[in-house]
Amino acid sequence: FRWLLAPVAPAEFLGRHWERAPLLVRRGDPGYYAGLFSTADFDAALRRGEVHFGTHLDVTSYAEGVRETHNPSGRALPAVVWDFYQNGCSLRLLCPQAFSPTVWHFLSILQEQFGSMAGANTYLTPPGTQGFAPHYDDIEAFVLQLEGKKHWRVYSPRTDAEVLPQFSSGNLTQAELGEPMLETVLEAGDLLYFPRGFIHQGDCLPDAHSLHITVSSYQRNSWGDFLEKLLPAALQMALEEDVEFRRGLPMDYLQYMGVANSDTVDARRTAFVEKVQSLIKKLVDYAPIDAAVDQRAKSFLHDCLPPVLTQSEKAQSVYGFPARWQDGGPCNVDILVTKDTEVRLLRHGIVRLCNEEAGVMLYYTTENSRVYHKEEPKFLELDPEYTDSIEFLLSSYPNHVSVDNLPCETLEEKISLATLLFEKGILTTKKPLAQV
Repeated sequence: FRWLLAPVAPAEFLGRHWERAPLLVRRGDPGYYAGLFSTADFDAALRRGEVHFGTHLDVTSYAEGVRETHNPSGRALPAVVWDFYQNGCSLRLLCPQAFSPTVWHFLSILQEQFGSMAGANTYLTPPGTQGFAPHYDDIEAFVLQLEGKKHWRVYSPRTDAEVLPQFSSGNLTQAELGEPMLETVLEAGDLLYFPRGFIHQGDCLPDAHSLHITVSSYQRNSWGDFLEKLLPAALQMALEEDVEFRRGLPMDYLQYMGVANSDTVDARRTAFVEKVQSLIKKLVDYAPIDAAVDQRAKSFLHDCLPPVLTQSEKAQSVYGFPARWQDGGPCNVDILVTKDTEVRLLRHGIVRLCNEEAGVMLYYTTENSRVYHKEEPKFLELDPEYTDSIEFLLSSYPNHVSVDNLPCETLEEKISLATLLFEKGILTTKKPLAQV
């Protein structure tokens, strides 16, 4: 996060710009983003046959106020894709993290910083063209100029209703925009940030192509989105526990309530409104705030990219376990956890313990896909007596603890839990469990 914003300090950015105002960082360093993603990486993904039109790649154009998408069906073959580009179309790669280990690693770190999904698109635009109509988005956007340069115009939200919007806009026309609050040419190594709701458009200059990556976060991550989870749960609890919420409405309320009666002066109307206000105030007492946070955390873990492992982490996890076929049969198969084995969570943020109607669930990210929601949410149903051990592992991170110190009743339970979590990639050991 510091590297993304440098030389602006994170505290300054969060205090002055986050959700408030655009930030332009000129670095004068064309190699600042070297190794993150390039047109060569894009071409390599096409050649591996992993990219499909519509699913991973959009071909777009914007001319004379009209935005068009030109996606054929099927695999995005290099000859077809580069022909589109040569004819003035922009190419938007929708999920670069699925094809680029460096983008995957970058986003996996940022999602921990934001506590919200971090996604990305890359945009390759030919010289002298524009791929998209002016619009605003429902995400916080960080534009990283990787190659070439691009002319950008950014406009303030036009109304209060468009400040930090829940949803992105449709395509806008130039006549709807007014004057830009910021106009600049981004060059390789530069950064442009703008909050959701700020209208923007970018076009290429005649003398250079542009490759940029837009990193996004904070989609549907507002207080209002949290209350959408919280209030129905609070109401359900209130209905179960408080008879006042179960009492019947007045028999005659339809006669004096409703829009047609909104200007009527009637004591019954006043009493009805006061009763509603009273019940809403009482609702706060039934709000299961922590449980609603856990439900949002559960959704976040489904959104998350899986963690990127270092070589040492692989060697000390199930991903580096040396089980294999050799000399006519499998060898090194048994995962031998003992009371002296020292373990820790692979990452602090990869699990979430949730109490649900069905039982105690441990949601985790290690088996997620690099493609958004390609996999269903991953979870383990745990016996309630294992809850303390999970909390112990969370509070001990990043230190290793011996299996014998897990607060389970028996050694058998300690070893069983540690083995299960190791097999799911959730735990690593201080030393490799088996030597090759």
